[in-house]
Amino acid sequence: MFKIALVVALIFHATVLDGLAQAKTRARDLGIPFEGNPGPLNAITDVKGVAVGHTTLITGDGKLVVGKGPVRTGVTAILPQGKEFRGRVFGAWYSMNGNGEMTGTAWLEESGCLGTPVLITNTHSVGVVRDAVIEWNIKRGLGEGYTGDASLPLVAETYDGFLNDINGFHVKKEHVFQALESASSGPVAEGNVGGGTGMRAHGFKAGIGTSSRVLDSKDGGYTVGVLVQANYGARDLLHIAGVPVGKEITDLAPARGEQKDGQGSIIVVVATDAPLLPHQLKRLVRRVSLGIGIVGGRGENSSGDLFVAFSTANAEVSKTAGTAQLQMLPNEGINPLFRDTVSATEEAIVNALVAAKTMVGVNGNTAYAIPHDRLKAVMSKYQRLEK
Repeated sequence: MFKIALVVALIFHATVLDGLAQAKTRARDLGIPFEGNPGPLNAITDVKGVAVGHTTLITGDGKLVVGKGPVRTGVTAILPQGKEFRGRVFGAWYSMNGNGEMTGTAWLEESGCLGTPVLITNTHSVGVVRDAVIEWNIKRGLGEGYTGDASLPLVAETYDGFLNDINGFHVKKEHVFQALESASSGPVAEGNVGGGTGMRAHGFKAGIGTSSRVLDSKDGGYTVGVLVQANYGARDLLHIAGVPVGKEITDLAPARGEQKDGQGSIIVVVATDAPLLPHQLKRLVRRVSLGIGIVGGRGENSSGDLFVAFSTANAEVSKTAGTAQLQMLPNEGINPLFRDTVSATEEAIVNALVAAKTMVGVNGNTAYAIPHDRLKAVMSKYQRLEK
């Protein structure tokens, strides 16, 4: 009975936190400029059908007691075409640096298709999240007529042990189910939520961030959306809209674990409604690296920089017999998607930083939020603040 009550309390707590996160400040609210035209929500959910859900776990404080906390972690679920989708979409993945984990990529590479949601969590919870997604798929009948899709889900991670009792294994299958079932196509909570709860980037508090771009009608009017779980990067390399913010704001760093050499990881999910085949999605997902580079990531040795992209176009990808009728955007028309993937990735990372709040975790370890007033002052100093 106690266990059930605890799970309910945590889920309620997560829902409240997610609702608050949706109202948080975003980079454009501060006047920070970015290239491209965002969609209505400026989120990955601007791609029709894509849904995102979070479970956020925050309990306890003070000294670390393994198995008891403090807990600063969670799960984020990205459903390529919502909870009712029972087929597959074209997809591809890319590793800029492989010091991390993303399960299911062998079959994604082999088949060119993605048939389950993508989940992001902390490093030591990949296994339980993977198993929970499989159970969720099977309960929904997705394991029938086995092809590997339902049993080989994509689950990725970044490390939150600076703030979270990561060896306490606090993420349970109930939390995975809650993230999946709560997924919606509306605004996406950012910052200290879901899998991003205990994450940092460039020595500041970070976590989940998202952004989108809508191409001009002459380029097809397609939408591309990006979601990141940012937990990477050295402070001195941080650039926002071209401004060397990391060299201007050098304090507010943790007493230890400052990510001086860029250790950490970043997971990036790219969605588009453009009719791209798997080899074109592979080309698209590689461009994520450029967006990370603009902000200041260098794919350092100890960073896990793993990305996945999928297209919601081509409904007949799900056919299991006969011949599928497919559409393909000519390679000569793909450059606008490349550019917008880069800029949406850049903005999603900055949104993760701007939305995040200062967090105190295990043993009093503190990850400080980037101060909005000082960030605006630095941007103004370099004449990069929109009025």
